[in-house]
Amino acid sequence: MILVFGGTTEGRKAAEVLDEAGSPYYYSTKTGEQDIVLKHGVRIDGALDDKAITAFCREHDIRLIVDAAHPFAVALHQNINHAAAKSGIEVIRYERLYPPYDPTLTWINDYADVPRDIRSLLATTGVQSISKLKPLEAQGMRITYRILPRESSILLAKQQGATDDQLCYYQDGETIDVDADAILLKESGESGGFSQKVAAAKARGLRIIVLKRPELSFDYTVNGPYGLRKMVERLLATFFPLHSGLTTGTCATAAAVAEALRMLKNEMPQKVPVVLPDDETILVPVGYGEGYAYCVKEAGDDPDVTNGLQIRVALKPTLPFSKPRRFIFQAGEGVGTFTLPGFDYPPGSPAINKGPREMIERNLQAILPPSSTLVLSLKVTISVPGGTEIAKKTFNPRLGIQGGISIIGVSGIVKPFSEEAFIDSIRKCMQVAKASGTERVVINSGGKSERYVKALYPALPQQAFVEYGNYIGETLKIAHDMGIKNVTLGVMLGKAVKLAEGHLDTHSRRATMNKDFIRQMLEEADCRVDTEHITLARELWEMIPKEKLEGFCRVVLAHCRRHCQPLVPNAELTLLLIADDGTIHSL
Repeated sequence: MILVFGGTTEGRKAAEVLDEAGSPYYYSTKTGEQDIVLKHGVRIDGALDDKAITAFCREHDIRLIVDAAHPFAVALHQNINHAAAKSGIEVIRYERLYPPYDPTLTWINDYADVPRDIRSLLATTGVQSISKLKPLEAQGMRITYRILPRESSILLAKQQGATDDQLCYYQDGETIDVDADAILLKESGESGGFSQKVAAAKARGLRIIVLKRPELSFDYTVNGPYGLRKMVERLLATFFPLHSGLTTGTCATAAAVAEALRMLKNEMPQKVPVVLPDDETILVPVGYGEGYAYCVKEAGDDPDVTNGLQIRVALKPTLPFSKPRRFIFQAGEGVGTFTLPGFDYPPGSPAINKGPREMIERNLQAILPPSSTLVLSLKVTISVPGGTEIAKKTFNPRLGIQGGISIIGVSGIVKPFSEEAFIDSIRKCMQVAKASGTERVVINSGGKSERYVKALYPALPQQAFVEYGNYIGETLKIAHDMGIKNVTLGVMLGKAVKLAEGHLDTHSRRATMNKDFIRQMLEEADCRVDTEHITLARELWEMIPKEKLEGFCRVVLAHCRRHCQPLVPNAELTLLLIADDGTIHSL
């Protein structure tokens, strides 16, 4: 069993990660005021000291603790570490993301260090800090305290001596409408709105005083959801039924970082930090060969034929020099080449997708000397020994990727799900949606499509939006079983053309794009488009004449409805076809 200390944005993210496992856990907050939905977690509220944590861990067989509490909750961090040490339990610290150090700000270590030449101060450091700032008032400083508009916070503020005219409250956004010479902030990280507060204060011309975050000591620290999942898998292997892996893009990035460290600093670490697209950092094992570094592809429990392959990267400064620095990507042994249009890069380009290229460039820029010091182009050659043969077992040849595998990955992490576990997760989400009292449930394929359809239903709660992944049919059946009366199905074109043909599970293992059926739908819409060389359905958005596009969308949606409506015979079903740019088409 896992015990999470939350009450923060990081606590909410930790709960989302653990809910993916379908296993029970405990979620602890001090006040119980955080609004959070737990699918498999058991919530406990109230402050816990060292002894209480120790007793709870023994009583509930806690094997792992996730400390996602506020960075300034020093006493709680100490209590967690003491209790864990006595109980022989490992602790993972889920840390926040912090912006780079800004030397234009005034940084202090303690409230007593606030400069005395300030006449009026806006303190945003929380209700608990009021008593610590009262001595400054006694010396003549006028202080206004910005606190949360909660009854408990207002009561605590007044108990510490704050008066009504000294209090102001957090509103939406980070506008500052208090007359003050300076502002006092905690180094609260991005999730604490630190950058927004600094920007607002600079806009007002305020002197900015920052209380540095305390230095915390933990054996295991992560700063994002993927790193948390990987660490839980390592420390409590049985919690997740299936383990996650790394994309080939992340492996290539790790190898590139390792080779850059060897080339520039003569360092050869066994693990290197890789910054993922969501800004979190994970440590990835690497190795070294003659003229290259490598990372072994780790697929976890995902059925990936590339598992165990070496992803190698060689780096070479090359002419012509350029400013800003250019990165030239090349396909080495075992990496394919795009031969058809429809990808991020034109035919003839190495099959290295946009996401991995951007991740490699970003991580290398952080290591290489500034362009002002060393202006050069850098050739990045990615090789995968054995990739040519492995690629024959994939869909790459059918997609027009010849000569090897492709280097891919959007998030950087592969999260596997068994079909049963994923459908159980959908069912739980639907139960939460129904329990929320929402008038409509909106099902969609994932984060991108959900982002677009949310704009159509701004009044619906977050719980009303449920991801179906590929399991459209199963999700609709669950909606019917639960008696949900209004269902919106959002689908993007790649899945829509499969669904229109009757494939209620759109996973590539079970359904592939059928060009003959697409041609049939184009004919029904009176569209004359040559689909002979398309590799991805999304290419149709650019190929179909604008005056024919709406008719084609209606044909696709009509076919989708024919297969979906029988699964929810008692519900009003709304179907939305979502274009890559977010445009939404409906019947």
